[in-house]
Amino acid sequence: MRKRNIIVAAVLLLAAPAFAAGTYMDEVRSDLAQKREALPTGKLFSIFDDKSLTEQESDALAFLYAYMPVGDITDYSGDFYLENVRSSLATRGETVWGRTIPDDIFRHFVLPVRVNNENLDRSRIVFHDELMPRLKGLSMYDAVLEVNHWCHEKANYQPSDARTSSPLATVSTAYGRCGEESTFLVAALRSVGIPARQVYTPRWAHTDDNHAWVEAWVDGRWHFLGACEPEPVLDLGWFNAPASRGMLMHTKVFGRYEGPEEVMRTTANYTEINVIDNYAQNARATVSVVDGRGNPVEGARVEFKLYNYAEFYTVSAQTTGKDGKASLSAGLGDMVVLAVKDGRFGLKKVSFGKDKEIVLNLEHRIGEELSFPIDIVPPSERANLPEVTAEQRAENDRRFNLEDSIRNAYIATFPNNSVIAEFAGANGYEYADVENYVKASRGNYGQIMSFLSEAAGKGKRGRAVQLLSTLSEKDLRDAQKIVLDDHLYNTPDDADAATVLAPRIADEMLTPYRLFLQDVFDGDAAAFRADPARLVEWCRENIVLCDELCTVSTTISPEGVLRSLRADRLSRDIFFVAAARSLGIPTRIDRVTGDVLYQKDGKEIAVDFDGGSNEEIRTGSLKLDYAPIQRLDDPEYFRHFTLSKFDGQSFSLLNYPDFEKWSILFRHPSTIASGYYMMVSGTRLASGKVLAKVSFFTVADDALTNAALVMRDDREDIRVIGSFNSESKFTEAVSGKETSVLLTTGRGYFAVGVLAVGQEPTDHALKDIAAKAAELERWGRKIILLFPDRESYDKYMSAPVSGLPGNVVFGIDNGGNIRNQILSEMKLPAVTQMPVFIVADTFNRVVFESHGYTIGLGEQLLKTIHGL
Repeated sequence: MRKRNIIVAAVLLLAAPAFAAGTYMDEVRSDLAQKREALPTGKLFSIFDDKSLTEQESDALAFLYAYMPVGDITDYSGDFYLENVRSSLATRGETVWGRTIPDDIFRHFVLPVRVNNENLDRSRIVFHDELMPRLKGLSMYDAVLEVNHWCHEKANYQPSDARTSSPLATVSTAYGRCGEESTFLVAALRSVGIPARQVYTPRWAHTDDNHAWVEAWVDGRWHFLGACEPEPVLDLGWFNAPASRGMLMHTKVFGRYEGPEEVMRTTANYTEINVIDNYAQNARATVSVVDGRGNPVEGARVEFKLYNYAEFYTVSAQTTGKDGKASLSAGLGDMVVLAVKDGRFGLKKVSFGKDKEIVLNLEHRIGEELSFPIDIVPPSERANLPEVTAEQRAENDRRFNLEDSIRNAYIATFPNNSVIAEFAGANGYEYADVENYVKASRGNYGQIMSFLSEAAGKGKRGRAVQLLSTLSEKDLRDAQKIVLDDHLYNTPDDADAATVLAPRIADEMLTPYRLFLQDVFDGDAAAFRADPARLVEWCRENIVLCDELCTVSTTISPEGVLRSLRADRLSRDIFFVAAARSLGIPTRIDRVTGDVLYQKDGKEIAVDFDGGSNEEIRTGSLKLDYAPIQRLDDPEYFRHFTLSKFDGQSFSLLNYPDFEKWSILFRHPSTIASGYYMMVSGTRLASGKVLAKVSFFTVADDALTNAALVMRDDREDIRVIGSFNSESKFTEAVSGKETSVLLTTGRGYFAVGVLAVGQEPTDHALKDIAAKAAELERWGRKIILLFPDRESYDKYMSAPVSGLPGNVVFGIDNGGNIRNQILSEMKLPAVTQMPVFIVADTFNRVVFESHGYTIGLGEQLLKTIHGL
């Protein structure tokens, strides 16, 4: 945006209403004064000394600084926020809708830069300049739809790790997970002055995983839409039906928010509100925590927990008052509620809509061994779909395909094999050493290739490749050369890559901290290397913890911690590891337990920042005994079971690798930190119901604990028996175009069959399906029938089976990709006789499998379908 336009628009706004009413601004200024008092070092508030600030700009900055997490103050300049404020105020003046937006809506849903826990960038200014010409003459409603079409031109969905990319990084990459797509869309809408907020269901109730989307404020009402998934109208997305089964939808509103929604939590940074009313029927439940005598318990920690990924995930944590009560509104399904106080706890199921008042007795002591089953039932589906005409759908589909082509044209500019081979040769690298890193960097390839090129010129080829090997794919997509250079050139060549050279410590923003910290600690470096406990002591004595000011799941950079001498616990831990690595001390944060560990005399020492002694971790051994149930001979972590360790306040999840098998983790005695554990296991049925079991046990120091891993089963019900990636690609037989299962079927259930033409089992299967054609057509979902190659399809079409359902789609299974995936997931041998059929859904759950010679396949499919 041209600076002149910002200034002119801001001047025009001087005559507009004040940024916020006096009483509210009095609270803001009071909160800002407290923030300044809490952060006295580092000259972090110098932007307020700028004499050019208007009253509106000063008020807007006061609002932002009063409620920012500490890292946003330490790691971004005041000029950065002033640029964003001026852009926001100018856009409010230049748009028709800007003049209709109430001050409180503008303040909370347009002005804030931060959406989630992403890295902040200049996307507001960049997006504004590209979007505004496209919105000329549009209503606010149509502008929201248009912005989403633009976002779809730039990015589509791909799963990735938990760190959230910045909006500009998502554009550069051309894809993102739902949390990144929704952050991107919110940033884009705010850039053109449209109030927007990110909505999360922290966990689905009827299936594993979560989802994020966007609500936009249009002419006095909030509407929802799927980010980068444009539809012809608002309040429509693939998730209408799943959302109607949701237990909780929430959004975190920047600052102190006084809107009409139910407030779940208020922190120094945000107000968390419950928006379940917008999506699903719900009811309120109140839990009364009592002691053994029936008296209310004040100060108990109460957690409402939802079953997902084989854990009871906390969706709301509260502390009881004098009345011992905690309450929540949620969808009409089941959760469990856990209460903990002074070494005692209680755990109980709550059925929202049935249980209005629940008494929870702290009847168990920490250390007590017990186990019991829990049946979890999710809400039923009550989807409400807005009307879409055939013309609207056709036009939206046309634009959707055009936007795909625009994005794909951009992706085609990324380096291909020949470009990478030429680069490798010119810089003295083996092609295989750099290929994956350059390809994974996507639109960030310039930064990665420049880093590699300069490293080659300085004789650091092997070390540069070693550094890149420590990074995630997402790091490759947004890491800057200046950061990689700092770590490469300021680390000894013989230092361990994983625990010294690696820039990545947890899920923080990567920064060039190494040379900076080396300079700061130059005088103490030798002492810290000789005894890292002295660095622990330095952190303990100099860094003031302020967890209450850092509640947005962001972190403060190591430079920011040193500048302010303030940190939340995770940022303090990251700072310690960063400082230690900068001084050549091997250090890491354990991904499973979160413990901070440094090496001394060949041993790993656990850091105790709370004043105790740093010592080796006390451990015992755990062996889980498992008796297989049908089709599940080797349960997987996060899919079938999890472990959580009591940390003094609650149970903290152990983060073993996703879907690691029981046989690898606990079939044999496995070393584990000693302590008190909760184990959750669950069998997910096709209806979404879960047959769970909860067990509590203690792992003692230097002792073996045996526990039973029980997977409950119900032979009469349809359960989830495996996983299938609905994004899997195949070629449409008729059109010859590559597509995916998801694009072909849309969201929901589907059937896939992999055929062997000319073989009797395939002929029987197709005739059985034809015999049930009418009923399968009434089901309405797609049945994809795949051939191994084009020749097989042509052979079949010379004498096709007559009477197949109209919802059948023929395709070619390129390279046997889908066949191999099904065989692997269903644990079938490679020589399994075709055909193989599955029924699955786009949440990647398989509920039926059949292979080889089977009589009555059509009837079997219908039995499964009717049971869903």
